Amino acid sequence: MQFTEPVLTSRGQMAFKNGYYLSITDGQNTGTGECSFIEGLSIDDLANYELVLEELCKSVEDRASDTFDLNKFPSIKFGLETALLDLKNGGRKVLFENEFTKGKKLIPINGLVWMGNKDFMFQQINTKLEAGFKCIKIKVGAIDFDEELNLLEFIRQKFPADTVEIRLDANGAFNKADVFKKLDDLSKYNIHSIEQPVKQGQLELMKKICKNSPIPVALDEELINPPGITPHELLSAIMPQYIILKPSLLGGIENCRTWINSTQQLGIKWWATSALESNIGLNAIAQWVFTENSNMVQGLGTGGLYVNNISSPLYITNGQLAYNPDRSWGSI
Repeated sequence: MQFTEPVLTSRGQMAFKNGYYLSITDGQNTGTGECSFIEGLSIDDLANYELVLEELCKSVEDRASDTFDLNKFPSIKFGLETALLDLKNGGRKVLFENEFTKGKKLIPINGLVWMGNKDFMFQQINTKLEAGFKCIKIKVGAIDFDEELNLLEFIRQKFPADTVEIRLDANGAFNKADVFKKLDDLSKYNIHSIEQPVKQGQLELMKKICKNSPIPVALDEELINPPGITPHELLSAIMPQYIILKPSLLGGIENCRTWINSTQQLGIKWWATSALESNIGLNAIAQWVFTENSNMVQGLGTGGLYVNNISSPLYITNGQLAYNPDRSWGSI
């Protein structure tokens, strides 16, 4: 998938993203899922990826897929899960029949602002606000921190917190020495939340941050392959205010539901975010999220990132993701 223009995160610049489509047929209908990984972030063994896909396809053909362990390949697990859901419902790419897929209700989403120089970020912010977004998600940690503070001041001068919600995503860019000072500086701008302020795997530090941060904290990368503990144990130990669910990185919809069950027990809130999928994966995530009846603004605005995305019934209007059942899907 080719980005409309290279995007910058705290992990570096990306001009394209690789992935695979997985299709399964019963002879009449075909279900399609997307296996979407992010190199440097996903736990998938990329050197072995195509071989695992080939072995999986053979095991499905032999009706032995139940014995196939995909825990080391969460993106393939999500691709297979959604391909089977699609096939079960007639191969129409309607995995969950609901008011969203009928075009009657919409999903509020955040407008994503990518890292870059000040002018580039200003331009993105203005574009998102003019497009009617009430929630802006800004990637921080890749440019000068003072410039990032200036950007936030610019937004707040024009749009107070009761008109535009600001979410930040640090992608682990801060460290033990500077994280609390930076959180204090950022908190002056009425920030809704900040995702993953420090790199994952620092359980005691993250626990301290979640307890003392002036900005509510959302765990993101922290949820990917936590070492030797269950989702419930991880959340109980850290107690964040929010978690971010990305089915492609967490092993699919059913695995995400395990995380949701724990949040409900612990009083933690959640929202879902697409992880640079094409419209195939985005469609599956959006339809699932709608079934969960979440009242949070979701992170599902990535469909317009690519110049070669598949045309679909999905579209964005006034800061919300919508589905037009009268529109057809393009070919893969």
